[in-house]
Amino acid sequence: MGLRRRITAWLAAAVATGALALVVPSAAEGDPATPATYPAASSATRTSGRFLDTCTAPALTALAAWRGTSPYTGVNIYFGGRNRGCAQPNLTASWVRSSVAAGWSLVPTYFGDQPFCVFGTKPFRYAASDAAARGAADGADAVAQARALGLLAGSGLFADVEHYDRAFAGCTAAVRTYVSEWTRALHRSGYVAGVYVHQDSGLRDLAASYTSTTLARPDAVWMARFDNVASVTGWPTAGNTLWAEWQRAKQYRGSHDETYGGVTINIDNDVIRGPVASVLRTYRVTSSGNLNVRSGPSSAYPVVGTLAAGSSVGVICQARGQAVGTTSVWDRISTGGFVTDRYVSTPSSTTFSSPLQRCSYPGQVTIATPVNTRSGPGTSYAVNGSLQGGALAWVACQKVGTRVGTTTIWNQLVDGRWVSDYYVSNLSNTSFSAPVPRCL
Repeated sequence: MGLRRRITAWLAAAVATGALALVVPSAAEGDPATPATYPAASSATRTSGRFLDTCTAPALTALAAWRGTSPYTGVNIYFGGRNRGCAQPNLTASWVRSSVAAGWSLVPTYFGDQPFCVFGTKPFRYAASDAAARGAADGADAVAQARALGLLAGSGLFADVEHYDRAFAGCTAAVRTYVSEWTRALHRSGYVAGVYVHQDSGLRDLAASYTSTTLARPDAVWMARFDNVASVTGWPTAGNTLWAEWQRAKQYRGSHDETYGGVTINIDNDVIRGPVASVLRTYRVTSSGNLNVRSGPSSAYPVVGTLAAGSSVGVICQARGQAVGTTSVWDRISTGGFVTDRYVSTPSSTTFSSPLQRCSYPGQVTIATPVNTRSGPGTSYAVNGSLQGGALAWVACQKVGTRVGTTTIWNQLVDGRWVSDYYVSNLSNTSFSAPVPRCL
């Protein structure tokens, strides 16, 4: 996507509208800053809680034994990469659907090539000279592997970058280049780019290049620090203003056995407040006749298909739209279209249904300074918070509001706050950005 805004433009707009917090801006913008385009059949998913990290994806029976008896709500999956060490007899598209249906969040991890200076014996490594090529290749392969498992665009995928020796000349530059090209590759396909790093190597180096205008900033970081503190803040090598909006995970205890429901698994302990896999959930059409599929969450949008009464439908996420019967919730389905939730067997017939997520299409805040969020789509509305520079704006829908810079479009976030689209990276800086639905 490239840099979309000159410093003079956003500074002038900030002064004119008051959309920026009152701090002195600096020239910093990720390149490219988050996916410029998401496919229609996509949505980001985020979660907060503890998850288990184990080398081989557990059997579904083991997950069933741990569900509800353990403190964990998520599980890591090593879904690809030339350095992946464990066999994965359980990890199939069916296993993915079943584990998500059982209530588990999935943290997808890709164990690709490692820097030449990595500690340990991993065989596949890159040097400074081929770090860009390897990052791009691993990113493209990760997308292919994710799709094969049913991990939809919008999923957070994490590149595993093991602890390395920063004393080696060229090591830091090689890692930054690899991560940047991994990020760009994922963004081109509409995936959210994460990276697993050690607090004293990868996290330190990526935090130092956070404001780079030539390196693509990853959307999320998962940090290893074995201090038995399950917290995504207070990290010594990355301040709380970096990756500040549902963009963090931490591995806080290393390999050991735990037993729940009579089943023992060797795990690492992790906590997350950030992106995870997006996976279809299957429901049934409850209408008496064919159910229209529309291009947006309202009967005003064109019909783009139909679903037969009683048929199965794969739901990606839910959005607010036109009221139909008892509900104003609409479901985005596997084709990318929308159907009213009034005629789908989700748990609620009046409001959003847990565990389905609000449809969201996150974009990074494209300047270094905090941007005010507001209670409505305009600068006349009350300030009710801010987004840090580089943070993810988890956009649920868009609406016309007061002009800021080159656009009148405002984004409503999944938590209800509003921010001008001028400061959020997505498809357009002047108009609505498909496939983000319109706010009604």
